Amino acid sequence: MRKLIFTLFASTMIFSGTISAAGAQTTTPVTAPSSDLVQQVSAAKATAKSGTFVLKYNSNVRVDAGVHNKRILTAKKGTKVTATHQKKSGSQVWYKVNVNGKTGWILSTLMSASTSKVSAATTSVSNSGIVSTAMALRGIPYKFGGTTTAGFDCSGFTQYVFKKNGKNLTRTTLTQFAETDKVTTPKVGDLVFFANTYRPGISHVGIYIGNNQFVHSGGAKAEVRSLSDSYWGPKFHSFRR
Repeated sequence: MRKLIFTLFASTMIFSGTISAAGAQTTTPVTAPSSDLVQQVSAAKATAKSGTFVLKYNSNVRVDAGVHNKRILTAKKGTKVTATHQKKSGSQVWYKVNVNGKTGWILSTLMSASTSKVSAATTSVSNSGIVSTAMALRGIPYKFGGTTTAGFDCSGFTQYVFKKNGKNLTRTTLTQFAETDKVTTPKVGDLVFFANTYRPGISHVGIYIGNNQFVHSGGAKAEVRSLSDSYWGPKFHSFRR
């Protein structure tokens, strides 16, 4: 009887061990995605977004879309920001913005569209003055990131010219595009934008001077070019003021 009980007990232990081993074989380990992969997938969801906005509250600027991401800084209520991209994090829409010299993501509901528009042709700004100022700067060398008479890039050139005539423009081609309105019939002093030059999308700006010509800082220096030019003509995008 003792021998029989021992045999049954041993058989039960062997049987239990077999099931346990079989269960282990059918388990598939799950590997968490690397942080690099997560970032690539996250970045791939971003789409282009342009516009100027004002923060309705003190707002956290984060390294990526989503409240779980690291905070870069807190921007104050009333700060004006310029959006370049947007994407969703769960059910929330986030905008990638430039603010206080830094780039990061802010929840879209924390901001409202800016109603202020920069006008290139108003009674308070002389169009002829804009053109005269711009023409006087011809020959100054092109310098990427340049904003002074030591050298201009395209948006640094337009910003400088407008400031000399009592009107403020923001710093970059994209923000100048976002804060102005498209016009179908251009006037001298209007901004003229080009796309797909050194990067995809809006990428260059100049000042229309009439007779199908514009003055800009591009190539080697500030100069006058024609909108019928074999290079600039196909890249023309729009007139704006």
